[in-house]
Amino acid sequence: MKKSSIWLLLSLMMAAIFSGCSNGGTPAEGAKSGSGGDAGAKGKKIVIGAALPDFSDKWLSYLQDGMKDYQKTQPDVDVTYVDAQNDANKRLAQVENFISQKVNAIMIVPVDTVSAVDMVDRANEAKIPIIVVNREYPGVEKATSYVGSNSLISGTLQMEEVAKILGGKGNIAIMNGQMGHDAQIKRTEGNKKVLAKYPDMKIVLEGTASFDRAKGMALMENWLSSGKKIDAVVANNDEMAIGAIMAAEAAGKAKDILFAGIDGSQDALEFMKADKLKVTVFQNADGQGRGGLETAIKAARGEKVDKYVDIPYELVTKENMDKYVKKQ
Repeated sequence: MKKSSIWLLLSLMMAAIFSGCSNGGTPAEGAKSGSGGDAGAKGKKIVIGAALPDFSDKWLSYLQDGMKDYQKTQPDVDVTYVDAQNDANKRLAQVENFISQKVNAIMIVPVDTVSAVDMVDRANEAKIPIIVVNREYPGVEKATSYVGSNSLISGTLQMEEVAKILGGKGNIAIMNGQMGHDAQIKRTEGNKKVLAKYPDMKIVLEGTASFDRAKGMALMENWLSSGKKIDAVVANNDEMAIGAIMAAEAAGKAKDILFAGIDGSQDALEFMKADKLKVTVFQNADGQGRGGLETAIKAARGEKVDKYVDIPYELVTKENMDKYVKKQ
């Protein structure tokens, strides 16, 4: 072989070697879809799966709006929203689908406190960050992060204000949300811890209306027909409280009963303005939605995130309600 040919061959080999070095050799760590890590670090689009329990729920629609508003500020992020329609099996299938798609992170608002454990385990096995939003449950610490509020505090604030207004005396009817949910369990627990301090306040009725206005109305109609004296209806959320108010108004008994809810929704504030709802506790849906998505994006990029991101509850009365109008 001629010397010129040998030098040409060597030159081509050296060029190929240096070309490989300049391209980084091996793919960047975390570049594979769904691995979380430093997704997006090389300009790659971040894909987040957001699994919500019920698109028709008014308060949860505020939470989803918070996510969407924050998403608008993140041009390199795509979010896929899915609705479980309060079906735990459907939710599990949706999360499994996110995992098979190898999304960079998953956000869930649990349908119940049991199935969430399995979903978090599956995401962890797939090494996909999973953020639990709004509804806490035993074992939530296995998730990458929890973003939400302490429901025990909301139930405590709510019943303390009811006790204050009633002067520590009266017959209480507790309207529970969907049984087994963290909000239902802890809000009612907070209610009852306060009542334990007031011997002249007692629970005369208790039932579930599944966080739903129409069901709250139906339950209140049954309670009114029982003939039992009710001084206050303390509901796990505003929607049930509003349903109870509507039923009491139809029966001509609304003025004799104190109504209390939780969430601080815009509808609730309208009822408070009209002096029909006396107490609510503001739960920052927008803050939870934004905080949940922000945490999911950080986790997808491989950044360190707090294990528990607290969005505090705030007591709302007619005296301070103006500051909460349009806050949701």
